[in-house]
Amino acid sequence: MIVMGGIIGAGIFVNPSVVARQVPTPLLVFVPWAIGGVIALIGAFVYAELAVLQPRVGGQYAYLRDAYHPIVAFLYGWTLLLVVQTGGMAGAAIIFGRYFRELSGLVVPEQVIAAATLGILTLVNCLGIRSGSNVQSTLMLLKLAAIGLLVGVGFSLVGPTTVDSTVSLAVPGDGGALKGLAAAMVPVLFAYGGWQTATFVSGEMRNPRRDLPRGLFLGVVGVIILYLLVTYVCLRALGHAGLANTTTPASEVMRLALGPRGAKIIACGIAISTAGFLSQSILTAPRVYYAMARDGVFFKAVGRLHPRTRVPVAAIVLQGVWAVVVALSGRYEQILNYVVTIDVLFFGLTGASLLVFRARARRDGTEQAQGDLVRVPWHPFTTCLFVVACWGVAISTLVRFPQNAGIGVVILGIGALVYRFWVAPRSKV
Repeated sequence: MIVMGGIIGAGIFVNPSVVARQVPTPLLVFVPWAIGGVIALIGAFVYAELAVLQPRVGGQYAYLRDAYHPIVAFLYGWTLLLVVQTGGMAGAAIIFGRYFRELSGLVVPEQVIAAATLGILTLVNCLGIRSGSNVQSTLMLLKLAAIGLLVGVGFSLVGPTTVDSTVSLAVPGDGGALKGLAAAMVPVLFAYGGWQTATFVSGEMRNPRRDLPRGLFLGVVGVIILYLLVTYVCLRALGHAGLANTTTPASEVMRLALGPRGAKIIACGIAISTAGFLSQSILTAPRVYYAMARDGVFFKAVGRLHPRTRVPVAAIVLQGVWAVVVALSGRYEQILNYVVTIDVLFFGLTGASLLVFRARARRDGTEQAQGDLVRVPWHPFTTCLFVVACWGVAISTLVRFPQNAGIGVVILGIGALVYRFWVAPRSKV
């Protein structure tokens, strides 16, 4: 539930149209989703092996720290708090506020609803890991029900479109279909992102060596199936041109099947899906800030566990407060491109860390002793493919959006200066 909840947000209901606008034929609509699914599945195996090698609180943060240098891990946590996680949470919360206001009829700014939602889910997760995971599981089941409804209605009540689905669409630039596929991979990989956050709580699992690899594999495979089914239903009902020309494909399918009532039902599903994503984000990411504080490179209070609930309350509250600030500012749209750039940059670094750990094991003669652990199939080819794919998306985004991506680079630079502030007092002792 944590893995799937970290991946599936509101994007599943809108991204098929984003991809359709980038490629010239119906068949090519499926290709980015299939490629993105394979990359995500390889990434899941990479993170699963890392999780059993390093079953520590903080997940990705711990891998980067132990493979390279503490500053690399700090920069990851720094950008996670200021950009990647809280920016994504703020954006999702405002989407929730938009649909909640539409469904309830409340005359309240969507940013206010977003802030209230973030506050409530932050409070729930402060009550303990059991409380947070129970809410996450409930929202995930409701989210799956909404997706199942969309797929079921699309198959049973909506016939194949009568619109000419072979209409050729304009593809950006002069590279034809290949450039269109490359452009489509950015939103697709963004839509598949989130499975890695399950590793943040590996240190709190009863049996991470057994359960985390299973959860990562089953969760990613489940999402691949759902994404392909939703894409097929939308393409079947609306046609290629119709899918490319709408920004709300799920609502259009439900409207065709059940009229305005259907559109309202799926709006409710989108709101639930978004709330599930928020719950998962609030549950997992604070473990990174907690690990940073335990390493002495963040506020000491963030590294304390509540004596009764055994969760890092200060870390959870810090993240919630900053996400509320971003949501109320309403500027979350402007950070999308550098969120993607920074996110996949650290994905690639984390994938490469497995190469580092494997090399160390060979050097120390401990590789044979690790033979019973989960392994990435066809390593190192698949691991290198994952790293190259992630860094390829980072470079592509930098080239296409240099101004926005440059903001991410500036934040990284500031983080390096802040890190020196944290370690300087310790170096003098």
